[in-house]
Amino acid sequence: MELIHKYYKDNFNISDRDWEVFASKLEYNEFPKKQTILQEGQVENYLSFIETGLVRFYIPKEENELTFAFVFNHNFFSAYDSFLTQSPSKYRVETITDSSFWRISYNDLQAVYAETEIGNLIGRKASEELFIKKSERELSLLNKSPKERYLDLFSEKPEVIKEIPLKYIASYIGVTPQALSRIRKRIS
Repeated sequence: MELIHKYYKDNFNISDRDWEVFASKLEYNEFPKKQTILQEGQVENYLSFIETGLVRFYIPKEENELTFAFVFNHNFFSAYDSFLTQSPSKYRVETITDSSFWRISYNDLQAVYAETEIGNLIGRKASEELFIKKSERELSLLNKSPKERYLDLFSEKPEVIKEIPLKYIASYIGVTPQALSRIRKRIS
């Protein structure tokens, strides 16, 4: 929880009272590797902060799953479209590694908005972060080659990319696992 407190203190100068209200609503959860956190058809009820671990978002398909996002430790994540609208998700969220999260429920977040001076700013900033990541991903798919997308992913978190199965990385950058092997050979 100290990481989140530091983040809010550094970025928003959150008051002790507002922090107490917010922190009282957080719950800590640990999930094993390959744990489904949200199934398609379920409503996302949490905004989560990854203390440790790695999460992926994907669309299950019979032949090949379509991975469209990775979220690394010390970042917020949520199936945010489902969270905001409180409607069923069209995709799954799962851990890639053993992971620990601090989570706040939709209803508790609404209470934080109502009970604190800084709640709306915190919510807006979390929304902006998630939107920017989504926009960057879309632009990357439209403007960059698979090799460039691979290099971007690798430069973002080189220490943890080793923990992501190659088939997930291939799906994420939009190529087959064989094409990813060729890209990696050309880079080495």
